[in-house]
Amino acid sequence: MLTYNVRGENIEVTDAIRSYVEKRISKLNKYFADSTQATAHVNLKVYTNKNAKVEVTIPMPFITLRAEETSPDLYASVDLVTDKLERQIRKFKTKINRKSREKGFPEFTTAPTGAADGADEVDAPDLTVVRTKRVSLKPMDSQEAILQMDMLGHNFFIFEDAETNGTSIVYRRRDGRYGLIETDE
Repeated sequence: MLTYNVRGENIEVTDAIRSYVEKRISKLNKYFADSTQATAHVNLKVYTNKNAKVEVTIPMPFITLRAEETSPDLYASVDLVTDKLERQIRKFKTKINRKSREKGFPEFTTAPTGAADGADEVDAPDLTVVRTKRVSLKPMDSQEAILQMDMLGHNFFIFEDAETNGTSIVYRRRDGRYGLIETDE
């Protein structure tokens, strides 16, 4: 069962907006087992150009569902992001169910049967690992890691943070800037 954490940037989250978001995203509950406890983190943003962006993140033990959509209408963005999340779940439900059974996480139930479900299973991508690399993590700061990443022509770089001694990852974002992922150790 999903719970909701709805917040807004440059917009007041009214009861009507909150109710609409919860109603639309609750459509996803049919894909979760009754015992599943997950929180849908919903971020609503309204820009000065009147576009509305909706970001939804649902972290779970073995997968994080995430989608975002932007359109001129906030309610349309909510509809679009919900549809995108549902497509993600349906597309990968077979793989996720297999992994969850192996790991003992009964998180996703089987979706309602129908022709669309069979097509999703056939079209599911092959998630086989075709190459394995071993890396030695060298202590450095994030700026040096970005330089290393750029020199190698990669989109991400794994390194040992010299300050925290933890494993970190720098990556190139779609907007051309850089992101940093730090691990809890």
